[in-house]
Parts: sequence; structure tokens; C-alpha cells
Amino acid sequence: MLNSFKILFLLIGLLYALPSFSQEHGNDTIVDTKYREDQFYVGLTYNIVANVPSGVKTRGLSGGIQLGYLRDMPINKRRNVAIAIGAGLAFDQFGQNLFIGEDANAKTIFKVLNDDVKFNQNRFSMATIEVPIQFRWRTSTAEIYKFWRIYGGVRVGYTYWYKAIFKQPGNDVGQTDIPEFDKLRLSATLNFGYNTFNFFASYSINPFFKDATTTDSQAVDFKTIKLGLIFYIL
Repeated sequence: MLNSFKILFLLIGLLYALPSFSQEHGNDTIVDTKYREDQFYVGLTYNIVANVPSGVKTRGLSGGIQLGYLRDMPINKRRNVAIAIGAGLAFDQFGQNLFIGEDANAKTIFKVLNDDVKFNQNRFSMATIEVPIQFRWRTSTAEIYKFWRIYGGVRVGYTYWYKAIFKQPGNDVGQTDIPEFDKLRLSATLNFGYNTFNFFASYSINPFFKDATTTDSQAVDFKTIKLGLIFYIL
């Protein structure tokens, strides 16, 4: 995971160096009146679990990496209002104290681990293909790279890989078949900021698990709030 973060920061640095190459030839400046903005993105998030059973809390590393491409489609003459649609990938993990396993009859177990249970690791990880859709407003022009932006939208995703991992001395559990898990992921998103650094927030519209309950009969309406930084590249 740490290596992934290092690679991502390297990509951010390289990609943000691209706009620094001048668009000037001699004394003439090329102005693109049909410009598009922010078509590639990379981001880092801190993931917070929400709508969870009583006693569930974040423990350990809980974060995500995202990257992708958006087709920017301006809808006004100034080109500062646009709609965008694209494709991307997201890898997320959630460190918390909700154990996910199965019993001898292959029935899923959801159990809230109290402080008396000692463990080294308990997390749920997943990789998702996403289709982001945004309505965009910005203060850009064809001649500047630095501007304010507010982008709101939704993401429709399909989780093609997931795994629940629990580790304690002498006991390792890995769960990759959870019938209650909903692979269709829907989330509402908001991005805002100026120039290079932009804040990113998203909230799960649908729960991660359908018709799931804990061993003490609490509903597992597991959702997530993601907060972080997103970097856009032309």
C-alpha cells in the first residue's frame, strides 16, 4: 500500500509538470478557443465508515487511491460550465472492528469485536471500476491554468474484487465470497478547490451489504464517507 502511495505521488508530480511547457512560439501565443479542462484525475482519500452497527469504529489504515479519465464537455460559450463523463479505477480499504467470516455451514458472520478481542489486522478491501458523471463550474479561460472549480456529481461502480481479512496470532481468516455484498456501488461526489489542490468528498448512496445482520441482530447498513485530495490534469 505504501508503495502505491509513492507511485501515485510520482505520477502527480510528472503529470502536473506538463502544463509548464509553454504554448508560445516566438512572440505568438496560441489560444485554444475550444479548450477542455481537467480530463485526467488522481486522488487519495481517507475512508470513514458510516451507518454501521453500534460499537463499530475505524481501526488501522483506512484509505483509498483513485485515478481515471473524464471527457469534459462545455455547454456554454465561455466554456466554464460543463458536463463530464468518464471511466476510472478505485482501490479502497476499511480498517475497522467489524469481523466478516463464515460459520461451518458457509453462512456469513458479521460480528462487532469488542476491546477484549486482540487482533493485528481486520479490514475490508475492494477494487472498483467506476463511471464518474459531473456537472462542472469553474472560473477558467482559454489562457489560464489556475482557477476555482466546483464539481458535483455521482459515480456508478462495479466492484470486481473484494476481500475481508482478519489476523490475530495463530488465526488468519480471508473471506472472498460474501453473498450479502452488493457489487454495484453508487456514490454522490463533490470536488472543490483552486489550482493544483482540490478537496474531494463522496458518500455511499447504497449500503455495501444487503439484508445483513450482526450476531446480535443489528442491521449492517455499512456505508462510507471518503474525504481527501484530488488532482486534475488537462
